[in-house]
Amino acid sequence: MADDTGDSLQIVPFATVDDLAARWRVLTDSEKRQAENLLDDASDLIRTTCRAYAGVPLSTLKRVTCAVVKRAMLAGGDAAGISQHTETAGSYSESYSYSNPAGDLYLTAAEKTSLGVKRQRAFSIDMSTGKVDI
Repeated sequence: MADDTGDSLQIVPFATVDDLAARWRVLTDSEKRQAENLLDDASDLIRTTCRAYAGVPLSTLKRVTCAVVKRAMLAGGDAAGISQHTETAGSYSESYSYSNPAGDLYLTAAEKTSLGVKRQRAFSIDMSTGKVDI
């Protein structure tokens, strides 16, 4: 998958352009170049946000990486990036609200849960011995 030890300057993204296209749609050549950069950035976001990413299945890492990149790429003229639309017939009026107008890379709460971030755990500590039971 990747050499994340710091000994290598190249870190392999969790997903490829083909993975993104298979989950979304056929990409143009310029979109493919954009997607390559965003896949690198999204993989870095996951590595820095979810320190235990090595224990997450590759299929989950691939799915989340593609979802993050798709969201960022929808921040354009595509109507799929719109979270709210208003249309009026008399004196024609139309307005849109984009869910991610700047095209930022971010992880949703559900994606963070899939990656093991913010999972709740119960445990107890025996105050006399200091033993922790998970």
